[in-house]
Amino acid sequence: MDKLIVQGQTRLKGEVTVSGSKNACLPILAACLMTNEESLIHGVPKLVDIIRLSRLMGELGVKIERDHNDPFTVRLQVEDESKYLARYDLVRQMRASICVMGPLVAKRGRALISQPGGCAIGDRPIDLHLEGLRAMGAQYRLTSGGNISLRARRLKGRELFLGGPFGSSVLATANVMSAACLAEGTTVIESAACEPEIVDLADFLNKMGAKVSGQGSPRITIEGVKRLGGAEHTVIPDRIEAGTFMIAAAMTKGEVTVRNCQPDHMMAVTANLRRIGITIEKLNSSADAPADTVLVSARRKLKPLDVTTQPYPGFPTDLQAQLLAMLCLADGNSIVTDKVFPDRFMHVAELGRMGAQLRKQGPAVVVCGVKKLVGAPVMASDLRASAALVLAGLVAEGTTEVRRVYHIDRGYQHIEEKLNALGARIERVAE
Repeated sequence: MDKLIVQGQTRLKGEVTVSGSKNACLPILAACLMTNEESLIHGVPKLVDIIRLSRLMGELGVKIERDHNDPFTVRLQVEDESKYLARYDLVRQMRASICVMGPLVAKRGRALISQPGGCAIGDRPIDLHLEGLRAMGAQYRLTSGGNISLRARRLKGRELFLGGPFGSSVLATANVMSAACLAEGTTVIESAACEPEIVDLADFLNKMGAKVSGQGSPRITIEGVKRLGGAEHTVIPDRIEAGTFMIAAAMTKGEVTVRNCQPDHMMAVTANLRRIGITIEKLNSSADAPADTVLVSARRKLKPLDVTTQPYPGFPTDLQAQLLAMLCLADGNSIVTDKVFPDRFMHVAELGRMGAQLRKQGPAVVVCGVKKLVGAPVMASDLRASAALVLAGLVAEGTTEVRRVYHIDRGYQHIEEKLNALGARIERVAE
């Protein structure tokens, strides 16, 4: 098991390129289960979650390999359609593995999937996934060993409501939308997730021959087709990684050029960062450019902020921890409320070990800005909390040891290498 040793009081300066979106890649790769033809996906980052899903896809009869000429391009082709078991040993490690469920039921008529695992950020049931597929004709039951068994001869299009207690579900929308592509008739998903990752998945499905419309809105319509073909697709940039680097630049009073970024996917993020006192300038505005380049800088004291996470297009819960770390150094009191995962605050205690003044009140945290943070041994509890602790270590006085960084490897490709290229001093060592 590795840990990151972060030397503090660093000012970041330089250029960094954002990787392809992990949260877009996973359901796109899973969708390849619905065709026997080869698909080519560009911009696939080398992350632990991608590796885990690739292993699962391999066990489901998919040949999946990186392109020899481009390490971020993945080729996929189904070689064996007889498999339908998603084993516990793989599924327990990553919640997004549930995204194979819809494609399996739609194409192979059967799925046997263990209850998913992932980050410890609160209760995340899969009821919406199951209810959506049940409404389309799938039968499911809980079997011995905690597996969920689903069967369907052919799914049928329906009008579905996928709203949950905390809003729409991205993975449930991805599962049902993918499955509906091979259903008989038309499916309408009401209260669908509007995230850019869902739009990217829909765009890929349409390249495969699906008929999806309305993506990016709360109402998605899918006209079922008899078959899907292979497709070539480039994954959108990772807006969470881009936001993390923007916050890192601001925390360190740095000046960082962020390449392969789509600010249109991050308007709630950039608007709140500008309120704090951060300058974000778009450097290119070519209509032909697949993504933008932005310059992020912060030279003055950061202002406090009252922000609430919400489903897209609101402020993303996946940047809550990083923002919280930055507000520890703001000039005044801030309030951060998470309405997506109200229990996602395990990093609060670890930031407190570094001298932050934080008080959790239900789904919110009151942050009293301090003049400085101090290095300390801290423990990562989930993927985004890991990033927040690394960022805090960049500005802390002294040395910060971030343990259990296997979390961070799930969503950031060599984050220490990218930060070190900007002037950070981070070392990965084995414990």
